[in-house]
Amino acid sequence: MLDSLGSLRSLTAGPWIYPVVAASILLDVFLPVLPSGFLVITAATAAATATATSTDVPSLLPLLLCAASASVLGDFLAYRLARRGGARLHRAIARSRRLSVAQERLGTALARGGGLLVVLARFAPAGRSVVSLGAGAAKRRIEEFLPWSALAGVTWASYSVGLGWLGGQWLGATWFSAGVSTLALFLAGGLAAYLIRRPAAAPAPAS
Repeated sequence: MLDSLGSLRSLTAGPWIYPVVAASILLDVFLPVLPSGFLVITAATAAATATATSTDVPSLLPLLLCAASASVLGDFLAYRLARRGGARLHRAIARSRRLSVAQERLGTALARGGGLLVVLARFAPAGRSVVSLGAGAAKRRIEEFLPWSALAGVTWASYSVGLGWLGGQWLGATWFSAGVSTLALFLAGGLAAYLIRRPAAAPAPAS
C-alpha cells in the first residue's frame, strides 16, 4: 500500500496537476477519448490522504474549481465553433441518425426551459460533445445553454472529486481505489446515456 500511495502521490504531486487536469477536461469535448475523469479522480484520491502539513498532494477545492471551470470553458468553445461553422456541422449531423435525434431532443429541452439533458449528457460517453456542438449548430441562444452547461460542469466535477475523495477515505490512496471510483463514474455515465436514449413520454390525450 505504501508503494501504491507513493506512486499515486508522485503522479499528482506539484502544481502542474491543475493545468494538466484543466487541459484534459477542456479538450475532451473535442476528443472524448481523453481520460479527464480518471485524472480528476486520481488527484482527488491522493488528496484524501492530505494533512495540514501536506505539500505533495492536490487540494480538493482548487481541484474542484479547476475541473468545473475547464468543463464550462470547453463547452463554450465547442458551442462557439459549432455556431460559426454551423452549415458544415449541420450536414454532418444530418448524416447521423443518433446525432440528429440528440440535437432534436436538446432543442426541445431547451425550448421548454428544461436543460436537464445538458447535465445528463455531461456524464454520458461523448454526450458533452454532442450537446455542446449541437447547441451551437442549432444556433441556440447562449443564455439558454450556458447556465445549464455551468450546472453540468459543477455537478460532474463535484461528483468526480467526491468519488475520488471517498474512495481514498474508504480504500486508501491506492490505484485500486482510483479504479473503483472511476468505475462508479462510468456507471453513472451508462445510466445517463440510458436516460437520454429513453423515449419521451407521450403527452396525455386532452379530456
